[in-house]
Amino acid sequence: ENCQIGVFAAYASARGRALVDRELYLPKSWIEDRQRCRAARIPEDRGFATKPELARGLVLRALSSSLPIAWVTADAAYGQEWRFRRMLEEAGIGYVLAVPKSQQVPSLGRIDHVLAGAPDEAWERISCGPGSKGPRVYDWAAARLPAVADLDGSDPTHHRWVLARRSLARPDEVAYYLAYAPLSTTVTTLVRVAGTRWAIEECFQAAKNECGLDQYEVRRYVGWYRH
Repeated sequence: ENCQIGVFAAYASARGRALVDRELYLPKSWIEDRQRCRAARIPEDRGFATKPELARGLVLRALSSSLPIAWVTADAAYGQEWRFRRMLEEAGIGYVLAVPKSQQVPSLGRIDHVLAGAPDEAWERISCGPGSKGPRVYDWAAARLPAVADLDGSDPTHHRWVLARRSLARPDEVAYYLAYAPLSTTVTTLVRVAGTRWAIEECFQAAKNECGLDQYEVRRYVGWYRH
């Protein structure tokens, strides 16, 4: 199938949102075919990189730019990658990252098991932001994790959290998150950051409608990065 896959970064604030960076994902079948790479004008020094590795590069570039950045959020493909989370922690940047239900929480086990016994009063109904049909309201449960001495030192500046989002219409549908946040952060703030991840989908839709992003099929590496 004719398909090109990119890893994209969107910047979101109270004033709006926009795509700010991108990387072309090249599977091993491409990178290992040097003749094909030369025909597509792919640089000789371009090696294989996973999507989380590409995402780390995007975030590091954003952090070194003039953009004021307080939080990073992403879906489970990136949230489950411990190197991605650790990079953000070392940079002192808060995150709320989706993870699969099988995600392991150190010393506690699977994240779905950690939150499985949450009592009814632990769930709070909160909107994670406006959607196309009004506020996106879910039931949320959160638990703060103990500090990790080897990583946080004796005077930590951030807490780690586990977070669960439960559908109102289908209570058996639960999504999970790992978070890293300044000490004074509230659960409402974590929920708001989690909801901001939809900015990437909104940016894609706008780019498809206004710029033909879903029709952007080029045959050479230089053309992919030109615009």
